[in-house]
Amino acid sequence: MDPMDIVGKTKEDASLPKATMTKIIKEMLPPDVRVARDAQDLLIECCVEFINLISSESNEVCNREDKRTIAPEHVLKALEVLGFGEYIEEVFAAYEQHKLETVDTVRAGKCSNVAEMTEEEALAAQQRMFAEARARMNGVVTAPPKQQDSEADQRLDS
Repeated sequence: MDPMDIVGKTKEDASLPKATMTKIIKEMLPPDVRVARDAQDLLIECCVEFINLISSESNEVCNREDKRTIAPEHVLKALEVLGFGEYIEEVFAAYEQHKLETVDTVRAGKCSNVAEMTEEEALAAQQRMFAEARARMNGVVTAPPKQQDSEADQRLDS
């Protein structure tokens, strides 16, 4: 990966893929709005800092419960503690949707036997998730996606 594709100073710095983050930023804005490159970089750095903040507080919540693994409920509690309680319902809904959409799961160290998505299927799923995220950000409630009878679903049933 080209070091210019990631926002961050060194390999040790926490970073996010710049191209993906830029796409998310652009998709959340009206098509006629442009964002300066330095503003995009600042937004991405804000995202990194937000993730660091939530991760750190999630770890604190986890430690207070004498747990060794941060669980989703620790993240939700961290949001509440940090004053982001108004987002908990939306974050939980997104997490539940993610669980439903995740085909390849890892359980007990073994990968499931479900075939991987084709590049076209992955792109379509990504576009659908971006659209659903935009709708949630704009206050539009979306119904969960309809299940299709794909080959992967048929393999799970057998």
